[in-house]
Amino acid sequence: MKFFQFVDDQLKQFIRIIIEFAEVAVDSIHSVSLSGLDWFVIGAYLLAMIALSARLAKGQKNAKDYYLGGNNLKAFPIAISTMATQCSTTSILGAPAFVAFSMSGGLYWLQYELAIPFAMIFLMAFILPFYRNLGIISVYEYLERRFDRRVRVILSIFFQVMRAFAAGVIIYGISIVISYCTGLSFVVAVVLLGVITVVYDFLGGMKAVIVSDVIQMIVLYVSILITIFIAVDLCGGLTATLAAFDDSRKVGTNYLSSGFDGNSFGFWPMMFGGFFLYISYYGCDQTQVQRELSTQSVDDTNLSLFINGILRFPLALTYCFLGVCIGAFATLHPDFFDLLPVENGTKNLNMAVPVFVLKHFPVGVIGVFLVGLFSAAMSSLDSTLNSLSATSLQDLILPLTKKPMSEKQQLWASKLLTVFWGAVCTGFSFGVGGISDSVVVSINKIGSLASGPILGVFLLGLLTTRVGSRGAICGFLVGFALNLGLWLFVPLVAWPWWNVVGCLSCLAVGLLMASLGLTQARKNLKDVTIFTANMNLVYQRNWPRYYWVLGGWGLVILALSSSVEFLL
Repeated sequence: MKFFQFVDDQLKQFIRIIIEFAEVAVDSIHSVSLSGLDWFVIGAYLLAMIALSARLAKGQKNAKDYYLGGNNLKAFPIAISTMATQCSTTSILGAPAFVAFSMSGGLYWLQYELAIPFAMIFLMAFILPFYRNLGIISVYEYLERRFDRRVRVILSIFFQVMRAFAAGVIIYGISIVISYCTGLSFVVAVVLLGVITVVYDFLGGMKAVIVSDVIQMIVLYVSILITIFIAVDLCGGLTATLAAFDDSRKVGTNYLSSGFDGNSFGFWPMMFGGFFLYISYYGCDQTQVQRELSTQSVDDTNLSLFINGILRFPLALTYCFLGVCIGAFATLHPDFFDLLPVENGTKNLNMAVPVFVLKHFPVGVIGVFLVGLFSAAMSSLDSTLNSLSATSLQDLILPLTKKPMSEKQQLWASKLLTVFWGAVCTGFSFGVGGISDSVVVSINKIGSLASGPILGVFLLGLLTTRVGSRGAICGFLVGFALNLGLWLFVPLVAWPWWNVVGCLSCLAVGLLMASLGLTQARKNLKDVTIFTANMNLVYQRNWPRYYWVLGGWGLVILALSSSVEFLL
């Protein structure tokens, strides 16, 4: 097949590039300032990830094993893996910098978590059990069942392009930090990060993604705790740390801003816009849905969402408190700012945590922190590569293959596609250097351009029986265009509101076209909408009780974020 020949050629070229860069790595490693112990910690960790994935690869027989772990994965590791994916370098570097130094920053960052518990209730009650009952691998397969192949292909390709580009930005951003901390060249840092992630993802598939993410989440969290402990000690204790931190930055909730004044960190846009954003992210994004479909049962799927809804706020609170500690340390030691690297004539505040670590961490512990940085990047990248491979195979290749592929052929196609997308994402990282600063700042905006319209398409399928493929496509395009217009011409509308605007406009266009007879749904819609499906799901748990717990926890989060200035 021409496709496999193409992939094979790309793989050979990628291997040649790896060999060339490996030679550069050997030369550059002699010039770094890290101790031998730190390098040992980093090397041992990376090799352990590869060895673990090789062990987890045993027993893989088909694409379902590779993409869904044979539906033999437990709720808790899936929940932790999902959190690890979201706790990227932006969280452990950007969030503390926002809390400590950003002009309009502070603990407002906590408002990102306000809508999570309520979004989880909606997902657990309606969307994820429905997907689980369909037995799909790609979430976009549902769109073909409900509408037609055009809708599936359009949204799948859109997802692949956006996710591959975002992965390139992630690799670029963390490679800059790794290069600064280790002394390795940027090129070597990129290749090292990309190759290690591709190798263990290639070998172990979804099992390797989830198990490695759990380990990486533990390493990352320990690294954050160690940094907090050392910072508090250098500030003279917890009381002195809190006293030194700027009081104006201790405010956690901004009820005054409606989000129509250019301020994205207001309660109203974060709560309502965030609700739509998280439903779209957890319910319509392959990187997240694929994990939830890897469980042993629908109860485990719901339980993983429940755990995520409970634990995300404590995690966010921890890395925000790291920002408090770094901000207090900088207040007590103003010369700290002199150590920050300068980019384009200004201090790079996002490097505050790495600079603090290199300056004040003991030998060996620096290696642990750098492993945490690797973990943050790899936990975001591995699931992206696996989901890109899944959507490419399930949505684009298998439907076009004239001769059915055997299970073994599908398995190897899955692995080769992982390598292919690893090469593509790594390649993107070399091309975003000139725009990466603006992209990193705007990454949430880029995601929100499409999150609302994508959610609108899925809701048109899940909740209606009147809207056909033409209405779904037009709704998506109108929603995306409206959001793009808000970004370009109405900058005072905060980006969280785009998720609401995009979704509601997509729904409105689809329903309007249906009422005017401009779009018609297929006649047989059995089992493809929530209202026509007979899911026959047997639950082992009393889930309404869990919904009440999540709702109560959401109110607790709101109360804590509203009173954090008094608690500190």
